[in-house]
Formats: sequence, structure tokens, C-alpha cells
Amino acid sequence: MIQLGLIGAGGIGRMHTDIIMGQIPGAEITAVNDISRENMKKVTDQYPSVKVFDDPHELIQSPLVDAVIVTTWDRTHEEFVISAIKAGKYVFCEKPLADTAEACVRMMNEEMAAGKKYLTVGFMRRYDRGYVQVKEAIDSGCIGAPLLLHEQHRNAHPTGEKHTTDMSANGALVHEFDITRWLTGDEYDTAQLICPKSTRNADPDLIDPQMVILRTKTGIHADLEIYMNCIYGYDIHCEVVGEKGTASLPDLSNAMVRGDGVRGYKIEPVWIDRFADAYAAEMRDWVICVESGRLTGPDAWDGYAASATAEACTKSRLSGGEIVKVEMIDKPEFYD
Repeated sequence: MIQLGLIGAGGIGRMHTDIIMGQIPGAEITAVNDISRENMKKVTDQYPSVKVFDDPHELIQSPLVDAVIVTTWDRTHEEFVISAIKAGKYVFCEKPLADTAEACVRMMNEEMAAGKKYLTVGFMRRYDRGYVQVKEAIDSGCIGAPLLLHEQHRNAHPTGEKHTTDMSANGALVHEFDITRWLTGDEYDTAQLICPKSTRNADPDLIDPQMVILRTKTGIHADLEIYMNCIYGYDIHCEVVGEKGTASLPDLSNAMVRGDGVRGYKIEPVWIDRFADAYAAEMRDWVICVESGRLTGPDAWDGYAASATAEACTKSRLSGGEIVKVEMIDKPEFYD
């Protein structure tokens, strides 16, 4: 039985806890830490065997913990990830890996100094059945070489802490930054962030929606829409246009209903419902990797690439929408 320590017992931390305790027989949450005692109580009320730790670093060092899950605020990820690496323990960190590319580099340096991969980043879309099918269509060659990608990321409204203009790229679009790299197998060359007219449904200080145009090293173009206050539901789309065909995410397998003069199907209201299966598959895969001692999921380099792309998008926005270079260090052989 793999014993896991959870740092960050908010909504997504409790979701991971429920998956592990209810769907993964070979693992259990044995320890929890959170800045909020109320959040920790919610975990222990449901799972009385879980031990509370007031100090997150004590949790990491505890013999009750074989590996660590970090689901805290973005700006705190670096501290806990590095602490886990220093302790020689595998660590799963929710996206984004950090709030700056520089912090990601420090985590990579720590991991390389340890001489072993310890870190997995929570880019769960790689485990979504639809995205996997799109990836298979590209890799099989049936649509030819990818030329364009059209992607859409819409939320009914933001959840959690107050959503800021920076967070649209840094905290939400990082999913698209990662999945586009994964689908195409290519790194980014340039980024442009365009600010159209903002919706009246957003906070007055939030620019929403936003549009991003990315160009990869080989010349593939991807246009990405992020709309945090679309009102009608949580709606994700992706279409890859190739030289001889296209591949798109399938619609969700909800019932098609005809009634009241309307034909349609339910659009999931929130992210946790849309990607429930992907989150479960992601956590099962990570537990298997921890058990085997060989990580195969998204790594520190993937987290760094997404953060570097987000920084380029912010730079473009602040420059009035100029096309800017995505500045990245050379990829260490350690991550090949």
C-alpha cells in the first residue's frame, strides 16, 4: 500500500483524495496539511484514519508518507516540491508547476542535482479519452502533418480565489499550452495575446475573453480562446487541421434530447464533471509510476514550457498585442 501525503485540502485536493480512497486499491491518503483547519477537518471527517500535520515539511518527512501530492496556491508549489525532492520522495504537483518560469527552473535544477526524476505535473488532459484519440489520429498519419489548431476553453464563471487577467494565461490556458505541445510534439517559437471587447459578466478589472496565437518551431499555428465568464457552461473544444484531414474532440456522451422544440445535449457546468474520468486516469497512472519507480507522465520540463509560454503571453498583452518570442532555456538531456 502506497502512503500519500496531501498538502492543500481545498476542492481539487479533496477530489484527488476521493479518487485515491475510492478508486485506487493500491494507495491511500495517510496525511493531510492545509493552511485552513476547516479544509483539513473536511478530509478527516470523511476519512478518520488520515493524520493532520500542521507543518507541511513535517508531513513530507514523515515515515507515514511515501509520496506527496501538492494542490496548494500556485505561488507555494516551489517550496513544497523542492522539499519533497530533497526528501527523496515522489511528488505530484497540480498545474501550473509555478507562477514563474524561473521557479520552474529552480525545481528542475533540484531534480537534476538529485539525479532522478521525482516530479509529475497535473496536466490531466493528456489522460482524457478525446484528446488521446486526437493524438492517435495525428501520430497515425491519417490526417497528415498538423498545420493549424483551433482551441476553445470556456468557463461558466471562475471558481476559487478571485480570477485576475494574468490568471487566464498563467492558470487556465496552461492546459492548452501543454496539450498543444503534447499533440504536436513541438515547442513554441512566438506568442501573441489579443484582448477583444470584454464581457459585462466579468469583474470590471478582468479582461475576458482573451485570444492567444502561438507559432511552433516548425511553423504550426494554434489559436486559443479563453473565456472565463461564458455563463452557459464548461465548454472545451480542440480541432487539429492536417494536410489531408482533421481531428476534433468528440462531443460528450450525454443523451441527445428532443423536447420543447429543442434538440440538444447537456453541457457540463464545471471542470470537475467534464474531466472526471481524466483526473481518475491521471492519478491511477501516477500511483503505478510511483510503485514502479519510473515516472512517465508530464514532467518538470513540461511545467516549465507552459509557464514560459504564459509569461510570453503576458508580455504580449502588456505590449498591446505584439508578437513576442517564447524565451526558454535549452532543454537539458535529463528531460529527453
